[in-house]
Amino acid sequence: MIEKKLTKQQKEFIIKLIQEGKELPEEFKYQLFPTKQKEYELVYAGKIRKEDLLANEDGVFPVPLQIDKVFNGEEHEAFDDNWKNMIVFGDNLQFLKTIYENKDPLIKDKVKGKVKLIYIDPPFGTGDEYDGNKGQSAYSAKRKGAEFVEFLRRRLILAKEILADDGSIFVRLDYHFGHYVKVIMDEIFGKENFRNEIVVKRTRTLKGEHKQFATATDTIFFYAKNKDFLNFYGYRKLKPKKEWKWVDMHLPGSRKDESLLYRNIFGKKVKAPEGRRWALSQEGFDDAIAQGLVRWNEEKQMPEFLTKWETIGSNWTDIPGYSKKYDYPTENSEELLERIIKSVTKEGDLVLDFFAGSGTTAAVAEKLGRRWIVCDIGKYSYYTMQKRILTIQSSKDLENPKRKYGKKAKSFITARLGLYDLKQALDMEWERYLSFVSQLFEVDINPFEIAGFKFDGKKGEYPVKVFDYRKFKNASVDENYLNEIHKTIGNRVSGRVYIIAPANYIDFLTDYYEIDELRYYFLKIPYQVIKELHKIQFQRLRQPQSKKNVNDLEEVIGFHFIRQPEVKTELKIDSEKVKIIIKEFRSQYYKDEEGKILENLETLSAVFIDKNYNGKYFEMDEVYFADELLPKESKKKDENEKDIRNKLKEIKDNGLVIELNKLKVGKQIMVVYSDIYGNDFAEIFNIR
Repeated sequence: MIEKKLTKQQKEFIIKLIQEGKELPEEFKYQLFPTKQKEYELVYAGKIRKEDLLANEDGVFPVPLQIDKVFNGEEHEAFDDNWKNMIVFGDNLQFLKTIYENKDPLIKDKVKGKVKLIYIDPPFGTGDEYDGNKGQSAYSAKRKGAEFVEFLRRRLILAKEILADDGSIFVRLDYHFGHYVKVIMDEIFGKENFRNEIVVKRTRTLKGEHKQFATATDTIFFYAKNKDFLNFYGYRKLKPKKEWKWVDMHLPGSRKDESLLYRNIFGKKVKAPEGRRWALSQEGFDDAIAQGLVRWNEEKQMPEFLTKWETIGSNWTDIPGYSKKYDYPTENSEELLERIIKSVTKEGDLVLDFFAGSGTTAAVAEKLGRRWIVCDIGKYSYYTMQKRILTIQSSKDLENPKRKYGKKAKSFITARLGLYDLKQALDMEWERYLSFVSQLFEVDINPFEIAGFKFDGKKGEYPVKVFDYRKFKNASVDENYLNEIHKTIGNRVSGRVYIIAPANYIDFLTDYYEIDELRYYFLKIPYQVIKELHKIQFQRLRQPQSKKNVNDLEEVIGFHFIRQPEVKTELKIDSEKVKIIIKEFRSQYYKDEEGKILENLETLSAVFIDKNYNGKYFEMDEVYFADELLPKESKKKDENEKDIRNKLKEIKDNGLVIELNKLKVGKQIMVVYSDIYGNDFAEIFNIR
């Protein structure tokens, strides 16, 4: 039922838009296609209907995953079912939509509906600056108010859709927008599925808080997808004195019912004593073991229970909320994630974090024997997480922090989405290539024929032909090719036909070629955006040039292919220093949004360095952001604009210098230069 009656002018306006094939404004969608309202909900500018979000009306579509590297073999133990944990570089809304769509071969039927826990600590989004674990600016988010709430709401809608029925979600926020997000989560998950508001210690400086109490805590909102099915194991905190005690778990019972006589305890099939049966069900034992309340007594060959423990409430200020281990702004502590993961999952369960940051969720899930997927849009995050998982054996043990964990990570992959390696895409097996391009261009691959000519599928209602550039290596999509197709299908098709092919196999500079009012559109790889095919124009991924902005909220629309920066460097070594001199750094996108030509070094985002490259894996141990390397506006009185311009000219003339302590580098170092568009150039230097 439409709550507000449309005026005559509004009706005429809507009819005109429909006739012209234009998009309806959001406010009219709610009036024409109302959704059932909750008891209460948050109303604000820019709020999209859930139905439109899931139908990709926001202009953000699922895009395929592309594997960067597989870590397995002798060093990384495989899972029995060939599962691989995942570190994903890319926009998390695109990634969530890819999971929701459930078509990508890498994750098809493996993730959607199987995620038992989602934990996220999103940037808080007020536009204010937040202090990180060392007082540095951790968040300086560009989004404010309703824009931030909607940014997060869209991701939470998809999060619910991909959770398992017995799954749960924990969302960490601060006081600025926590109350708004609580209302949003009540809308999405149902207020009846709200479990707890958890108070978490906030590590920060107290500098700058004026006329208010120091902000000492953040909040975590804990929701179940369905409270009646939630697997909740709780969490027990050991008291200082550990007391293990034999507890009589047996009752008099018949020896006829074997289901009462045997329990699986630590992988052992254990029989109850003569004339007795187990008082605890198998599920009861599993829960107690998961909570660390049971251990095996070798002498008695029986389980015994821990009796000195206390239940944890919703005040978690007894553990640190943040950590300093990886020097990453807003790095969550392992103690915090251990408590969350243990409370709602068991070994083998799947955990997801799509604002992954430094990768604490992945590291703790790995140590606790859970499966995991993490995603982040930042290159700094991507390399930090890869290093953290590759060196996890050297990190602290969760049970005994004085010991090292000591085990290498199980098999995992690093992957990307939305930014692709062209050569890798074109080297795929044909069936994988078909799947890849079908996801890129939203094509339903389902072969059919028109007058004997074979098409590979449809994009909407229109036929699609994927040009087989391998089979016809010396041919191309030219006028003759299109005329031959047109002779066959002629007047049997109206409107348009799509041709997918590598750009160098298409002999047209235009987006389409028209024959008898039938347009043949070219979907090129790498793709040049055809504006009339997209409601919202593609928006390229952007990387920060400052460490303080690593958590800025960015979004990607569409997809792009890697265009490696042009980099020229020089290496100088003396008795004390190793100097990397960047003589030239230019991206292949030469103009900014205003059409200004970008000069040397202007598109540099960061330089990532592995000082002891092992010849196999890149393990970043140093990062230099552009704002650390290039001169910027100074507050010092003796440094004016002219001085800064002179310094910048000197750098552009002589090169940008990064100095490393020679005693701390190995035989080889690997350097990755990254631009603001997420493109990398890597090189290896031999030192000794």
